[in-house]
Amino acid sequence: MVKSFWKRTRETMSSFVVNNVAGESGRKLPQYIAGLAASGGALAAGTFLGWTSPAEGPLVQNAEYGFPITTEQFSWIGSMANLGAALMCFPIGIMMKMIGRKWAMLSMVLPLLLGWLLIIFANNVAMLMVGRFFLGIGGGAFCIAAPTYTAEIAQSSIRGTLGTFFQLLVTIGILFVYGVGAAVNVQVLSIICGVIPLAFGLIFFFMPESPHYFIEKNRYDDASKSLKWLRGSRYDERAEIEDLKEEDAKMRAEKITFAQSFQQRATIRALIISLGLMFFQQLSGINAVIFYTNTIFREANTGLEATDATIIVGVIQVVATLLATFIVDKTGRRILLMISDFFMAISTILLAVYFQLKEDDPAQVESLGWLPVLAVCLFIAMFSIGFGPIPWLMVGELFANNVKAYVSPLAGVFNWLLAFLVTKIFSNLREGLGNAGVFWLFSGLSLLGTVFVFFMVPETKGISLPEIQRMLSGEKVRRTSGHSNPAMEHDEKTDTQ
Repeated sequence: MVKSFWKRTRETMSSFVVNNVAGESGRKLPQYIAGLAASGGALAAGTFLGWTSPAEGPLVQNAEYGFPITTEQFSWIGSMANLGAALMCFPIGIMMKMIGRKWAMLSMVLPLLLGWLLIIFANNVAMLMVGRFFLGIGGGAFCIAAPTYTAEIAQSSIRGTLGTFFQLLVTIGILFVYGVGAAVNVQVLSIICGVIPLAFGLIFFFMPESPHYFIEKNRYDDASKSLKWLRGSRYDERAEIEDLKEEDAKMRAEKITFAQSFQQRATIRALIISLGLMFFQQLSGINAVIFYTNTIFREANTGLEATDATIIVGVIQVVATLLATFIVDKTGRRILLMISDFFMAISTILLAVYFQLKEDDPAQVESLGWLPVLAVCLFIAMFSIGFGPIPWLMVGELFANNVKAYVSPLAGVFNWLLAFLVTKIFSNLREGLGNAGVFWLFSGLSLLGTVFVFFMVPETKGISLPEIQRMLSGEKVRRTSGHSNPAMEHDEKTDTQ
């Protein structure tokens, strides 16, 4: 009786530490710490993604590095990171299987450091391009490894929140570069950015390996220690260990080749959903907006200094992504994706209208300098609550363990190649279609993406990873009220009949 009273008292004292919802128990704080530490690699990725915006003017217009760089050359410098990231998506999946999620991520500190050193000491365009390529290798690997790690260490009730940490740290990295880039030259900015991978390595070194990896390697004592670290020393991990062993045994029994993985209904559906989300994420125009924020504000004649405008955008991005971390496990993934894409379409329509009016008669927009500012801020906010964090989060959720190393990198490769394409041809699109035409194109694609989410994307909120696989296979599973999906429900009814 007394023991029961004290147990209830401890649970009441700290609801963020102990959570018995849906049968879960154990400390949540260590999982948040490990998730944030893993997402430190996203901070490093955010710095190289945002670097092009403050660096473009000094390098292209002012020749700050002492050698000329044309606009075309800088478009290659900006986009080379995307090629490096695409190249690394498959090797990182193999590395996670061989040496574990933790050491695979720690090894990415080396290409990040090499990339920044090449940029810091660059004396020609080629060094800048190769440096950006290595930065892409390191940053792209984190886009696959970090969501996988956080999905595996987290309990179902907080898996969505931990999954959004990745995009949150990316946005903080971009804001950091915007702020620092306004105060220092490009070389000093690059030196500061080069310190961040080192800091990540020092912190993440002390985090536990994923218990899923230890189970795969039959290291059950290590898996137990990992779960004790993540759930608290008083957590009884035996039931979870048995669940993981059972799941691993099932995966071993169902071990398949790369070709066989595409014969599974759940895998095909997960791949279609993942590729679709990545397609509409990149074709919303996000990289064009981020990489060329200064240009957009300068050509819009807003009256704001370009650096001030980009910092404002960066702050909005961080705040909106932080909001997503708090609501993604309450509202669900699907509704946030639809709201996000719809309002991104509205934002790009506003930009298209503004630039169309400006092309027809510049005098018409002299008093409308606020419109592109509002549109860009709304776009960034809406992207950050949905299509920024959730596609990467869902890649970590949708694929079964026996196909994850084969198939999930396809989503990463597809995403980074699209990012390369959008970044590289944005200037060409503007020349061919005009600013208005480009943003009309982006708005149409965002509206199409909203339709895709409605009909194709399931709600995974509060559903365990094994249950997600059953749902994708067409089986009926316990789902959260108010978050049904027409396509999935149709399949479930068909299977039941």
